[in-house]
Amino acid sequence: MADITYIRLRTEFVYLAVILDAFSRKVVGWALGRNLTSELTIAALEKAIAERQPPHGLVHHSDRGLQYGSEDYVQILRRHHMILSMSRPGNPYDNAQCESFMKTLKQEEIYGNEYVDLEDLLRHIAVFLEQYYNRCRLHSALDYRPPEEFEQELASLPTSSLTRVPRMSFPRHGESFPSKGEGEQPLGPLPAHCLDEPPAGYSWAGWSPPEPTSASPAAGDSDPRSKI
Repeated sequence: MADITYIRLRTEFVYLAVILDAFSRKVVGWALGRNLTSELTIAALEKAIAERQPPHGLVHHSDRGLQYGSEDYVQILRRHHMILSMSRPGNPYDNAQCESFMKTLKQEEIYGNEYVDLEDLLRHIAVFLEQYYNRCRLHSALDYRPPEEFEQELASLPTSSLTRVPRMSFPRHGESFPSKGEGEQPLGPLPAHCLDEPPAGYSWAGWSPPEPTSASPAAGDSDPRSKI
């Protein structure tokens, strides 16, 4: 799951693009820059691909930002055989996990600090994401474990602990894709897993504030969330 947010510095606005693993909540790719262009999102995507080496059929989900629909970005997804998924127009719930992460980032790192410049922010963001968020911060959806620990424990589980074949369904197309062969039989209980903030309890406070007009490099490049 992918998203972009802006961060105010003393003399400028800068932008952070992130990619999360939807299952473990781990930040697997991110990039920080001064321009809200597809180059920023591509840098985050390439970092995530290098980190995870995803198999064919991975679903890449984002909002409907122009950066995620650019030809260069989509070509990278196709080259790695990823399935492109985008939120429905004007529907923040479709990307709630990334919105929740942005809220956590702003409240636990950005709002409590004043950064000298972009390089200072870059150092703080790297520490927050790589050392704190991925390795130390507890998540209720992961039975109060950090993403790194959750992934390690999951990798150590025997195959016999699985009770069913996980499937991805796409209601609009009536298609369903099994993660393993159709003939495999269910085995034992999957770890309990739920959203941090289900839609019923989702708060608009979880949104990052809309990008100010003055921060937009071009009229057509503003964050699509500001139009909702």
